[in-house]
Amino acid sequence: MHLKKILLGVTGGIAAYKVPELVRLLVTEHHEVATIMTRSAHKFVTEHTLSALTSKRVRTDLWDLDAERAMGHIELAKWPDMFVIAPASANTLAKLAQGRCDDLLSTVYLATTSPVIMVPAMNQAMWNHPATQRNLEQLKHDGVRIMDPEHGEQACGDVGIGRMPDPQDILSFLNTMWQQN
Repeated sequence: MHLKKILLGVTGGIAAYKVPELVRLLVTEHHEVATIMTRSAHKFVTEHTLSALTSKRVRTDLWDLDAERAMGHIELAKWPDMFVIAPASANTLAKLAQGRCDDLLSTVYLATTSPVIMVPAMNQAMWNHPATQRNLEQLKHDGVRIMDPEHGEQACGDVGIGRMPDPQDILSFLNTMWQQN
């Protein structure tokens, strides 16, 4: 398998605590990883952690003057072999299904021609809501590959589908996607 350039979008949700382990696994397999964090993702994981693991500056702001002088969001959208969004929050799913782009992650999503993989994670009631299911169907129709969340106990104490899979399982899913592309 040839090594990939992976752009990892991190959104806000308690499942973001699994992202450093996912990054570590990807880097261990010698993939080049760059990250984008939404404002809400900062509540769960730090830029310093992801920067240390990737040896790259974490991108967070669409209005970063240094990056945007060269249309950084477009360059970032062209860079990866694969754009992975994990965890993908219900808010992010809705925004991307509607084509809204009001931050760096959503703007890069609309500008990329790379395959997009989303790993949703949210409370089971949010996952099962008809609006979320409609958004997922729209994203699938748009060509996004979805790795379904797992069933189990959630951080809030609920039990149901919505947990982000373990990083090793996500890596296995990505390996399958790479073999298909």
